[in-house]
Amino acid sequence: MESAPSRTAMFAAVSRGLFRLETASPWVLDDVLALVLVGPVWQQLRDQFDPLFPGPVRREARAAICTRSRYAEDRLAAGAFGQYVILGAGLDSFAWRRPDLLGSLTVFEVDHPATQAWKLERVRELGLPLSDSQVFVPVDFEAEPVQDVLGMAGFDWAQPAMFCWTGVAPYLTAQAIESTLRTIAAAAPGSEVVFSYRAEDCALDDDGTEYARIYAPIAASVGEPLQPGWPVSEIERLISQCGLKVVDHPARADLQQRYFAGRADGLRPYTFETLVAARVT
Repeated sequence: MESAPSRTAMFAAVSRGLFRLETASPWVLDDVLALVLVGPVWQQLRDQFDPLFPGPVRREARAAICTRSRYAEDRLAAGAFGQYVILGAGLDSFAWRRPDLLGSLTVFEVDHPATQAWKLERVRELGLPLSDSQVFVPVDFEAEPVQDVLGMAGFDWAQPAMFCWTGVAPYLTAQAIESTLRTIAAAAPGSEVVFSYRAEDCALDDDGTEYARIYAPIAASVGEPLQPGWPVSEIERLISQCGLKVVDHPARADLQQRYFAGRADGLRPYTFETLVAARVT
């Protein structure tokens, strides 16, 4: 159904919200609006899909989905960026969660027109305030050049920007990933991108393998099939070919140390997706 929002975007938001409900604080990401934005259907999604995943797999997946948002926002806060571009924004609640960062930023939320229209309708229904700093950019990634659409929305290609592109590349072909990276490489020097990609199967642990086995048919059934994973060396080579320089490529142990150290429950993110940060030189 063309007018329906992305189901995988809804799954991600439900995961962010349930992480907060089901995990002891401190939370790697405190997304108090995630379930509110999804609306009452979040319970139906939870009841439909939670039983399919073993408990440890489910917990690691939710931890990872929160970690990727936190990681991108940490890189944003640490840099000197006036623009934040969220590619495939889904039901991201950054603009309401982080007023401390919003003041000096213009945030461009880029997503498929159907998903974005659904989100904006939810925002209106909930009475959430919209800031002049929030720019919504509807784009069909397969049919329209992101560069052109962003420019028309007021993005300044001459000023440094942070691009957040998480939870999207696992569904894209190598050609589509390369195209997006080359678009980002056209931004001003000092601009960065944080993105997540699907790890190659041999890099997965048992829980990551089990997640991939269970989740792949679910994603395919909602029209968003997963693509094959990437070896670390291959993704780094592609990033370099596109004109970007890898500045951080944390392994799971690095993320565990940064965000989950000292926890009594041993929580850690799954191995299914890997995060990488790259800079325009």
